[in-house]
Amino acid sequence: MEINFVSGKGGVGKSAVAAALALKRAKQGKRTILVELGDQSYFQDYFTQEQLGGPISYRARRLEIAGGQFDIALWSGQDCLKEYALHILKIESLYRLFFENAVSKALVNIAPALPELAILGKVTSGPPRNVGPKMPYDVIVVDAYASGHFMALLNAPSGLGKVVRFGPMGEQVHSIDALLKDRQICHFYVVALPEELPVVEGIELAQNIEKAVGHRPELLLNRQMSFSSELSSEISKKPIGAMGDFAAYLLEVQERQASLLMRLQKTGYHTSVLPWVLSADAEFVVKTLSERLQ
Repeated sequence: MEINFVSGKGGVGKSAVAAALALKRAKQGKRTILVELGDQSYFQDYFTQEQLGGPISYRARRLEIAGGQFDIALWSGQDCLKEYALHILKIESLYRLFFENAVSKALVNIAPALPELAILGKVTSGPPRNVGPKMPYDVIVVDAYASGHFMALLNAPSGLGKVVRFGPMGEQVHSIDALLKDRQICHFYVVALPEELPVVEGIELAQNIEKAVGHRPELLLNRQMSFSSELSSEISKKPIGAMGDFAAYLLEVQERQASLLMRLQKTGYHTSVLPWVLSADAEFVVKTLSERLQ
């Protein structure tokens, strides 16, 4: 089992990168699922209805793009908790009796970290934990929450584990926390843009992830401009007029992005560069990114 979490500041392209990673693993012959977290799907509008064949929901559906195929699903805390409870109780009427009354719903809504714990319990339910319904996948790619919310998700098991130390709940919490810290199974990717604020926040997120799980995430610098040597030579000539101003702007962008890349590399985190794919075709963007992922 391989679990990949992809996070980053909002707007950096983490969802496209997560889809690219899922495509790459699928093309390597791995049974792969791409999971969105929350109540609304980004990929529902990103991919075409012809590609999806219907709405993205908790129940996984097959997505075929760019010569690869993988499953895609949308997981919320409430849905994950319901599936686990039904697996334990076996009978849906018992689930409704215990969980779908006003008191239980109120407790679930105010219980600290319970939705986050339910999601992580689902994500980590396969080997070696083997808890709940079986997960027929070799690889899970999680298009996770953005920076702050992601850290709340990641810290939920360890935080709750300090309160609940024993019993079935304690065992589940500690086993989830241990699996997140297993570098052979769980991998973390932080996506950033070659701009000042996303780079600063990306480094901070990477440091927080390392502090939480004890091993280093990988940094992915997305939408990096790349010029051929011939184009760079032409730009450096700075032609007269408006084209000269544009050439000067491109040189400035190139220098700034190179400086930000160097800043990321100096952190010691493994850093990969992904190109700025100038296309509105989601399939082409995901395919191009997947080919550039190491």
